[in-house]
Amino acid sequence: MKKVFLSLMTITAVAVGLNEAKAQTPFKSALGVVFDGSDGANVGIQYKTALKSTTAAQFQAAFGDNWISVGGDWQYEKLIPGAEGLAWYAGVGAQLGFVTSKHVDDKVFIGLRPQIGLEYKIPTIPFGLHLDYKPYLGLNNDSGFNGDGFTFGIKYILK
Repeated sequence: MKKVFLSLMTITAVAVGLNEAKAQTPFKSALGVVFDGSDGANVGIQYKTALKSTTAAQFQAAFGDNWISVGGDWQYEKLIPGAEGLAWYAGVGAQLGFVTSKHVDDKVFIGLRPQIGLEYKIPTIPFGLHLDYKPYLGLNNDSGFNGDGFTFGIKYILK
C-alpha cells in the first residue's frame, strides 16, 4: 500500500514539473463502476464530467454491507506527456454516508476525501480505467483520519 502511494506521488511530481504537456482531460464525460480497494466489499457508480480543460467534477454513490454513501469531487487533471490517454489527477471531495444497521447509534457521517490518482482512456475503445488513493477525514461522528482509501474503477466514455 505504501509503495503504491509513493509511486503515485512520484508520478504526480514528475508530471507537474513537465510544463510542455498539453493540459486537458482524457475525455469529456463518463459513467462507470468503482470498487473500493481497501477490502473489496464495497462497490459504487460514478459519473465524471470535464468542467474546463484541466478540471473535472465527479459524483458517486457507493454501497457496502450496512451503509450507503454519496459524494462529489473536484479534480485537477493533466495528461502525461508521451503516454497516450494517461492522465494524473489530484483533488478533494465531500462524502455523506448513512449507516443502515440497527446496531449503530450514529447513522449519518460527513467527511472530506482528498485524492490523487491515474486515469487511462483506452485509445481504441470507449472505456477508461482509474486507480486512486482517496483517504477519508471524518468531520462529525466518525471524526479522524482513515488512510485505507484505494479505489479502482472502469468507465464507459460517453463523449
